[in-house]
Amino acid sequence: MKKVLYIGLALCALLFWRDWNRREIIHPPGILVHEPPRQQNLQAAEPLLQGEFRLTPRASFSLRARVLSRENYHWGAESDLSPMDLALGWGVMSDQQVLDRITITQGTRWYFTRYELPAPIPDASIISNSSNMHMVPANSWVRKKLKEIRRGDLVALRGSLVDVGSDSGFTWTTSLSRNDTGNGSCEIFYVEHVNIEKH
Repeated sequence: MKKVLYIGLALCALLFWRDWNRREIIHPPGILVHEPPRQQNLQAAEPLLQGEFRLTPRASFSLRARVLSRENYHWGAESDLSPMDLALGWGVMSDQQVLDRITITQGTRWYFTRYELPAPIPDASIISNSSNMHMVPANSWVRKKLKEIRRGDLVALRGSLVDVGSDSGFTWTTSLSRNDTGNGSCEIFYVEHVNIEKH
């Protein structure tokens, strides 16, 4: 009986430690990331092969951003390629004072915002200063670093935006704009470098 109790206590402690390490990071009011993402469109680039997938670079891409939300994926044709999405914010969408009034969720590869009226900022500002991005780790090191990211982290990511295809007929097209909405508005981000800033 004591053995069962000890195992139960150990599991509770492990779950508490895991949830504590995943807790959201809260910042003081004020814009934390002033610069928007940097993008340079490419005219033609050689495809990259990753397993069964063929990745065609469309633009070099880098950004520093606040993590608004993170969602892991385990099912679907694309989950092996892109095991998680990050909702990222910059400008006014990196300001704790604004984010305190917006509920942010993710699911089924989408990113959702909800708020009570009056709106903390115009919808156009939410759209142009945040995005849901499908993370495609370039290697096992990047995959490991992405798994360490928590809601509220400040991160710097570098790589390229890619279109995805496969011989099975699967296709996935990246957005090249920060102002679009709806289907096809997410970036497919082939990530080659990750830096998580110290708190």
